[in-house]
Amino acid sequence: MVRTYEEAVAWIHGRLRLGMKPGLKRMEWMMEQLGHPERRVRAVHIGGTNGKGSTVAYLRSILQAAGYSVGTFTSPYVEQFNERISINGQPIRDEEIVELVQTIKPLADELEQTELGGPTEFEVITAMMLYYFGKQNIQDIVLIEVGLGGRLDSTNIIYPLLSVITNVSYDHMNILGDTLDQIAAEKAGIIKSGIPLVTAVNEPEAWEVIAKTAAERKAKTYRLGVDFTVTDWKTIAEGEQFSLATPFAEYRDLRIQMPGAHQVENAAVAVMAAELLRLGYSFLIEPEHIADGLATAAWPGRFERVSGKPLIILDGAHNEAGIRALVETVRAHYPDKRVHVLFAALTDKPLERMIRPLDELAETITFTTFDFPRAAAAEQLYALSSHRHKATVHRWKKWIGEQKTRLSAQEMLLITGSLYFISEVKKSLCKKNLLSTTSMKWYNEDKEK
Repeated sequence: MVRTYEEAVAWIHGRLRLGMKPGLKRMEWMMEQLGHPERRVRAVHIGGTNGKGSTVAYLRSILQAAGYSVGTFTSPYVEQFNERISINGQPIRDEEIVELVQTIKPLADELEQTELGGPTEFEVITAMMLYYFGKQNIQDIVLIEVGLGGRLDSTNIIYPLLSVITNVSYDHMNILGDTLDQIAAEKAGIIKSGIPLVTAVNEPEAWEVIAKTAAERKAKTYRLGVDFTVTDWKTIAEGEQFSLATPFAEYRDLRIQMPGAHQVENAAVAVMAAELLRLGYSFLIEPEHIADGLATAAWPGRFERVSGKPLIILDGAHNEAGIRALVETVRAHYPDKRVHVLFAALTDKPLERMIRPLDELAETITFTTFDFPRAAAAEQLYALSSHRHKATVHRWKKWIGEQKTRLSAQEMLLITGSLYFISEVKKSLCKKNLLSTTSMKWYNEDKEK
């Protein structure tokens, strides 16, 4: 019997030995045994290649500003495991994790003896989340982030109020397919019959698949750039400012603190989703809730400014599209800075295509590795770089500490790659009291100075 938080988390992570097993049969079995808690969860289902977590953050912040209690399910975690299941941005308690494992573990043990086999780590966590929000702590609404793909993802057991597909680009190609239409077909698997869809997909090959699936399932679609549009976008010191026109309203001079054109897209998608919740499901969301929610939304590990002097930014750009968006954001917000990059990634990513844009951005680029089963070796990453000033480092914690004393006011340190790596970096810096756990605290302090 699991009795402590440490035992509970160790058991969950122990499920990693089972790898990935796409399909919904094990989830259906567990939901049946639990009395179908997923049917009691009022949810928004959010999929896509990039931007899922940020879109969750924007929509949660809008709904909270309107006075609603909002559950979220996100992955991976950045600071602590519990944040994967949160209420109003606050991770659930250690004791609740223990209680959930005590409920799910007997089912997992029983399932392991059947022809379906034992549930994976992500299936276990998804079952915990659905039981928690469906039986133990019902919320006004729950924002559920897809884990991988969509069609066969364990979260696809739900029937949501609204579906969101942020975008489609190349990632997890060994599982989802090596063409955009194949990847899009997996993402489109979350589209449900008669349930509205909000999307920022703009690649023609991917959009054709999304549009066809939505039409077949009679899902009314709202597409960024066509059905709702961003205007007057400009970069400002505090982040980004833009206006937004939807079929139902117009919003002027909205502001977000997370920098980048991609974050403007994520915010616009969240506003469109909020409008559909207001119009279709009677959520009382006013324009001021939208403005306030966007302005206060933050998400750890996404262009997170963790130090101002010297300037250090963490960003979990874990695929090619994420890296390119990161590079554009650095150039827009810090055009005069000399950029030093620390990079670590997983072996199943398009590493060469990720490293190339960083080579073009950086004055120096350093490669490292970290303790994770699929982490690429520093030497493997080094070999893929064509930069004149490249290096490898294995004691990255010490290396970061040294950089903090060496960087000048004209330089910045950009730590990027796998979100799992960013999580390790942030935990290390917090332990050494080298950063605030609230990313914008640094930003506001620097602005005041």
